[in-house]
Amino acid sequence: MFQHYFEGIKNIEIGPVISLILFILFFLAVIVWIFRLDSGFINRMKNLPLEEDKPENNIEM
Repeated sequence: MFQHYFEGIKNIEIGPVISLILFILFFLAVIVWIFRLDSGFINRMKNLPLEEDKPENNIEM
């Protein structure tokens, strides 16, 4: 159905290639970021749902 429209666009084959390259670069950047994370940060985030609520301020009324 859309093949007729896409045939009229010049250099359309470069779009999927650019999209694939951007996806791969983003995916690799996330992988590098994950491996460079501090283990203390990972443990803090891992235990965050299990911590009890602690008030930010110790103001008593």
